[in-house]
Amino acid sequence: MKILIATAYDYPHAGGLSVHVDTLKAGLESLGHEVDVLSFSDVSPVSRKILAQGPSYILNKFKKGKGIVWSHKMRQRFLRTLIDKNKHKSYDLVHAQDPFTTLAALESGIPTVATVHGYMAFESISKGSMDEGSDEARFMQDIEIQAYKGAREIITVDTRLKDYVKEVSGVEATAIRNFIDIHSFKPNKDKKNELREKYEIDVDADILFCPRRLTKKNGVIYPALALPKVLKEFPNAHLIYAGSGEALTEIKEIVAREGMDQNVTLLGAVAHSVVRDYYDLSDVALVPSVHSAGVEEATSISALEAMGSGSPLIACAVGGLKEIVDSGVDGLLVEEKNVDELADAIITLLRDPEAGIEMAAKARAKIEEDYSHIAAAKKYFEIYESALNQ
Repeated sequence: MKILIATAYDYPHAGGLSVHVDTLKAGLESLGHEVDVLSFSDVSPVSRKILAQGPSYILNKFKKGKGIVWSHKMRQRFLRTLIDKNKHKSYDLVHAQDPFTTLAALESGIPTVATVHGYMAFESISKGSMDEGSDEARFMQDIEIQAYKGAREIITVDTRLKDYVKEVSGVEATAIRNFIDIHSFKPNKDKKNELREKYEIDVDADILFCPRRLTKKNGVIYPALALPKVLKEFPNAHLIYAGSGEALTEIKEIVAREGMDQNVTLLGAVAHSVVRDYYDLSDVALVPSVHSAGVEEATSISALEAMGSGSPLIACAVGGLKEIVDSGVDGLLVEEKNVDELADAIITLLRDPEAGIEMAAKARAKIEEDYSHIAAAKKYFEIYESALNQ
């Protein structure tokens, strides 16, 4: 089968969507399918700046959200043009990764399947890009509904999103949880000291790794808030963030206020291969997601990667994280925004590293059985066949 995966966002970029696309592509290709990817990154830089990004910036000055709507409309037009230009490749199906791309693909006439990764309108509100109840927020949700109703099949990355799609559009979706390349993300703890030397990290430090985009729903301020309590018992603890976003300023303020400059490293956005190294050199991985403006974490790729890489995981008991972590068995779940509980969980694993090793081994077994990219690709192919038979 010839499949075109398409998105109105940048690809590749340092984020979960690109990881999802890369991993799905690898899984499908391992099954013998031909897969191409089209994205906003394939649009010429001049067109991107003059027609989408520039006007978006100006319009947002007049009213919050207007520019975001403009930008997404332009992205839809760009993707429609790109898909049309590639029709000669005779794709059997377009697999869209966002609502605006879904509408662009539908306009092309090529059979379209869509994956729902999140709550587009609510996430824009959560990030502060538009106001709740505004015309812009309603427009974004209307676009979601049009996309859900138009695609031949809808896939969601967890059961909550499946329920959401049903609630707002009446469409019955199929939930296929996120997945990882189990060959790329595997335990390599024997390289721990070697990697620490490579990245100039103290081999004796207790490394806490938070591989999260620095945005509100990811709860990234809470590891920094929990660190002072951890440092009282483990003064050599060191918290490392890999990601960028609007919460960076708040994290820096917490670090400065608590005098933790020597105990916190902010890497910014880094390549996926570097993230893999940091899983291997860390002692504990943190995915502290929270509810924010109706948004909660789906089946977190970061959590799955940590579980696949042999790092004991501490996550907040929200959304899809509750579906993938069996607390006390293959990871620890804590109450969201509960700084003391998060700190205590970190201290528990640092006090008893053998317990963490045991949890990590069970987590790896779960990943191999339930979250392999090969197994997921087979499920996606069944959905593609169903779409083409309609």
